[in-house]
Amino acid sequence: MLNLDTLAGRVLRGERLSHREGLDLLNLPDHDTLRLVDAAWRVRREAFGDRVKVNVLLNAKSGICAEDCHYCSQAKGAETDIPRYRVLHPREMLEEARKAQAAGAQRYCIVLAGRGGTWSEVEQVGEATRLIKAETGLEVCACMGLLLGEEGQKKAQALREAGVDAYNHNLNTHEDHYGNICSTHTYADRVETLTHAAQAGMSTCSGVIIGMGESLEQIVDLAATLRDRGADSIPVNFLIPIDGTGLDGAQTTAHFTPWFCLRVLSLFRLLNPRAELRASAGRELHLRSLQPLALLVANSIFLGNYLTEEGQAAGADWAMIEDLGLHADASGPHRLNAQPQPVPALGD
Repeated sequence: MLNLDTLAGRVLRGERLSHREGLDLLNLPDHDTLRLVDAAWRVRREAFGDRVKVNVLLNAKSGICAEDCHYCSQAKGAETDIPRYRVLHPREMLEEARKAQAAGAQRYCIVLAGRGGTWSEVEQVGEATRLIKAETGLEVCACMGLLLGEEGQKKAQALREAGVDAYNHNLNTHEDHYGNICSTHTYADRVETLTHAAQAGMSTCSGVIIGMGESLEQIVDLAATLRDRGADSIPVNFLIPIDGTGLDGAQTTAHFTPWFCLRVLSLFRLLNPRAELRASAGRELHLRSLQPLALLVANSIFLGNYLTEEGQAAGADWAMIEDLGLHADASGPHRLNAQPQPVPALGD
């Protein structure tokens, strides 16, 4: 039987858990999972104290994508009723950034659907970043798809020179499972993108979507891979089944329970003790009434909505943080009823 106190102590001393130990954590019975959460809390508290990093997402280009990622409402072939619009003007991105700061965010995440940003889109995000940096205290994270080859390197450098702090590109799933999830690009393409972002001097944000048919062994491997790659920020998403997408998420998430999701988060924390761990999309759906416990493991959340899918009201997020006795690393004041507004299609 695992001694979770000893295990937490080893992590705090800088030891790495083995693959076998990671599997044992995922296989813990529900009645022992609260002890695992406590062990993860010890590790989280050592690195981050009682602080929570608050992020806001902007869907700056929606529903126009030629990639066939089977989980995504914006993918090619997805039969979903979502907003579809081209990239917002830099001043529109700035206006949404002001709302994010007023809502209490520290990081503002600009997301563009598509295989990879065009040079025009890179320039627009770069201009938006310069405006945001001049007028707010927000960090800026860009998520613009693949950065491949020499051109990808140049685009990464241009974003960094414009002031972009971080680049998000999730691994999403295990290398051996990736071909079952997407056919229009490869796992290696994602790894190359992260390499170019890091080489340009941007912090790397890369995480996973749990619930796409991966095995427990593959979940452990993913947590270790992100550790070995030195990911600064790790969003852990739990798949939200979306009607009209290529993935039958109702089947691949049928085994989810709140306790299982807490074990997954705890695994990622114990294997990545100093990474910013974000309880991301699907936390409301799959953690349900145990959702507050996630913030004893993770130290970061998205406030409000997730691109095309709704999260819980921002006020509920703030109440959860405050009820736990935690404090936000916010760049400005927040309001309990603050809710970032959805971005309309251009011309609406």
